[in-house]
Amino acid sequence: MEQDATSPAEGGRLASQLATVLRKRMLAGDFGIGDRLPAERALAGEFGVSRSSVREAIQMLASQGLLSSRQGGGTFVRALPGGGEGTRGDNWGRQAIVEPLEQLFRDNPDYRYDVLEIRLALEGAAAAHAARRATEEDRSRLRGRFEATLRDDEAATPAVLAQVDAAFHLAIAEASHNLVLQQIIRGMFDLLAASTSQSLEKLYLVPRVSEALAEQHRLLMQAVLGGDPDRARAASDAHIDFVRLTLKAIDEDEARLARSNPPRSLLSGRTGGPDRKTDP
Repeated sequence: MEQDATSPAEGGRLASQLATVLRKRMLAGDFGIGDRLPAERALAGEFGVSRSSVREAIQMLASQGLLSSRQGGGTFVRALPGGGEGTRGDNWGRQAIVEPLEQLFRDNPDYRYDVLEIRLALEGAAAAHAARRATEEDRSRLRGRFEATLRDDEAATPAVLAQVDAAFHLAIAEASHNLVLQQIIRGMFDLLAASTSQSLEKLYLVPRVSEALAEQHRLLMQAVLGGDPDRARAASDAHIDFVRLTLKAIDEDEARLARSNPPRSLLSGRTGGPDRKTDP
């Protein structure tokens, strides 16, 4: 990439080029969800542009929902780019799984339990394959994604935490070196995020649940890194079953709370309208 120019038009062109390069690197797996981008100074030096062009490129990607910047904490990948020309394989999961089922999920969010049921079967297999096939690069990526789940960032929203969680599981799917399995699992996470993100985010609002998830992730990672397929499958199954049971418990608690606080119209025996005072 050529050196940054002083004119606004030239600077904008270089920022756009840098944004395109960063998108491609995200799609290539160089930066995953939850990963921190290099500092502005490092990016400027790597690509031979000014820091103002780097900031503009980051703002472009942030406006597309791909990056999030935290005051004093750097810039992190919030989501991966969608498909486009040359990215058909990366978009297959959305086209084949997410889009046909989105309306179904909007009509009845309880179908998320069907997705968790399928995750129980597929992610256990992915974990076992990852334990057998993971390269050193895969192991390094998995460690990084796991560390991202442990970052104590008060500014991180439950939605961002859920995305970082998904990135950890996708790192295991990538380490399985089974492209079909990887794309199906990615599609399931996209479907859950698109239709039931509020329910999934509830998991990260309960301190004891967050601690349990962190420990389950640690055991799963250790099994993959240790090359133990049986232990990896068991750890994956236990983790997803915990998520399923915890979500059911949260849903049941909310339903019980709603039943204990019925609308005033039901309590008063009226179907509508304000209560009227009667003469004594």
